[in-house]
Amino acid sequence: MNEPLQGKVAAVTGAASGIGLASTEALLAAGARVVMVDRDRTALQAARERLGDAVVPLPMDLLDPADCATLLPQVLALAGRLDILHANAGSYVGGDLVDADTAAMDRMLHLNINVVMKNVHDVLPHMIARGSGDIVVTSSLAAHFPTPWEPVYAASKWAVDCFVQTVRRQVFKHGIRVGAISPGPVISALLADWPPEKLQEARDSGSLLEASEVANVVIFMLTRPRGMTIRDVVMLPTNFDL
Repeated sequence: MNEPLQGKVAAVTGAASGIGLASTEALLAAGARVVMVDRDRTALQAARERLGDAVVPLPMDLLDPADCATLLPQVLALAGRLDILHANAGSYVGGDLVDADTAAMDRMLHLNINVVMKNVHDVLPHMIARGSGDIVVTSSLAAHFPTPWEPVYAASKWAVDCFVQTVRRQVFKHGIRVGAISPGPVISALLADWPPEKLQEARDSGSLLEASEVANVVIFMLTRPRGMTIRDVVMLPTNFDL
């Protein structure tokens, strides 16, 4: 069996569902041990029972600053090292800005931007000391296109995409690769806030991606030769532009 990530330890945030769960499954299939980070303890335990001993559940509320700051120490205590961080946790606020709940906006911006920046900041010293590491951030097609039905969400992904591209230039000299994956709409809980008519239109036209398809591209990014960085992959269903 081809296991290109054999012996590697990965941490995936937002790992209990959607892209995070699919990424976990793909990393396991590639031979990695995966620390699954999520606030949903029940879902983490279910994943551990289903996926086996290579899964290490790590219940954590990333929106709690004190909890968030323990990410790396807890990963090291549980798994001994960290080779890969998939910073995937995120939330969604769509619709017209004038109708948005500002508390929901604050929460989304904190999770989509601040938490990503803090997680990357916290794991970098460990990776720099080891002279190697991979960081993949889940961005969005919305980072590349001014999507009119989701201005707050799109702004958060534009911010994190800029963060990825600038940090990448700082740390490549340490043997660390940093990239973003930017999928179009993926069938996941994040689409729950889409206007019903838009969601139905997307389903009817085949304009949604499967989380497993995104995970397959994450593995492609992680398994390139060390001298190659896939800095940004934009994925979208072929019908999405119609």
